[in-house]
Amino acid sequence: MNIAPIPQLITSVPGPQAQATVRRSEEAVTPSLPRAYPLAVKRARGVEVEDVDGNRYLDCAAGIAVCSTGHCHPRVVRAIQEQASRLIHICGADFYDPMYIELAERLGKLAPGNTPKKVFLGNSGAEAVEAALKLARYHTGRSHILAFLGAFHGRTMGAVSLTASSVKYQRGFRPLVPGITHVPYAYCYRCYYHLTYPRCELACLRAIEEVWFVRAIAPEEVAAIFVEPVQGEGGYVVPPPGWLSGLRALCDRYGILLVADEVQSGMGRTGKMWAIEHWGVEPDILCVGKALASGMPVSAMIARAEIMNWPAGAHGSTFGGNPVCCAAAQATLDVIEEEGLLDNANRIGQRIMTGLRDLAQESRLIGDVRGLGLMIGVELVQDKESKRPATQAADLVVKECFKRGLLLLPCGPNSVRFSPPLILTESQADLAVEIFADALAEVESAAL
Repeated sequence: MNIAPIPQLITSVPGPQAQATVRRSEEAVTPSLPRAYPLAVKRARGVEVEDVDGNRYLDCAAGIAVCSTGHCHPRVVRAIQEQASRLIHICGADFYDPMYIELAERLGKLAPGNTPKKVFLGNSGAEAVEAALKLARYHTGRSHILAFLGAFHGRTMGAVSLTASSVKYQRGFRPLVPGITHVPYAYCYRCYYHLTYPRCELACLRAIEEVWFVRAIAPEEVAAIFVEPVQGEGGYVVPPPGWLSGLRALCDRYGILLVADEVQSGMGRTGKMWAIEHWGVEPDILCVGKALASGMPVSAMIARAEIMNWPAGAHGSTFGGNPVCCAAAQATLDVIEEEGLLDNANRIGQRIMTGLRDLAQESRLIGDVRGLGLMIGVELVQDKESKRPATQAADLVVKECFKRGLLLLPCGPNSVRFSPPLILTESQADLAVEIFADALAEVESAAL
């Protein structure tokens, strides 16, 4: 069932069953979980989600860019079922699990560059980032880390210390992991230095070496620079040409490891297996999660073999590389490669971008449309000249889309993200843009 939803089936949102589910959640579940809107899911298949009241939705959120092959892809389901009937758990940290080894070998070959790789498997993107943070410090013997404003690397203690997309992620949890400094990202629409690309000559990159390394941080004390090749929670921000390759060169000059966090941008999301491949850059360490197994909990930290030199017991995981999750990951990679999902992401992503940019010509709220493949952000502003963020508009538009049968999520302080399954069709893409346009018009009229 990979069909577009029928908007007429959206009767009342939330319906009575969803309302009851919300009440139960409020009584039993931690309030720390953010809720975009009252969607209570009963089942999903392909790009369609059905809630407990029978309402059907076109899913352009994909479980936060997780369900890249669509919900319950038959090949992934079959792989899970077959593996679960043979072996569910053995602990690849203490014993030799062929499933763990086979997935590690495959990911090592898929990673950017031709240098040999070794792989650690975890359960989530944050766990992959934590592993990368530990490995970077261990391998280099250095303690300091650079990350970027707008970054999101996870919510565990090391990962949240690297995060700087919103104060809410760190509020109340200090002291955080020490030795982490955040510097401006290459956010051209909102340049921190109020310059314009390419006349800026990548001032945000040059500042790291000419300002930070001179006045604040000795480069020989920096173990790694953590970067999202395309920022996710920060607003789906795409850096300009030359920035990531320049960052690679800077790291090489000072013996600093370049860590690419591809938890959200990897696995074909941008039309290439890894977003960093768009710039021809090979990181020293790569983190992947989310879409690696189409919804099953598995992540990977992939490093050049010479870097993965820590001893037995330095790091591990009880459930990381679980056999069932590994089977789902292998099936996911098969689907991406054999069903042409990279090409589809490029083609359909361009179609959505074109539709959104046409819409931006008419809308007073859309300030910027940006993205690669099916990782697309729409930034909303109060007015296009001042670019003042429309901080409430993104949430309002997302909620209006939900009422009309389209699932989207906000990102950054004032952006909406399109991150649908990579199997999205042309007609579904057109429907998504149409619903988004209606929701946007509703928010614009209400704001007049």
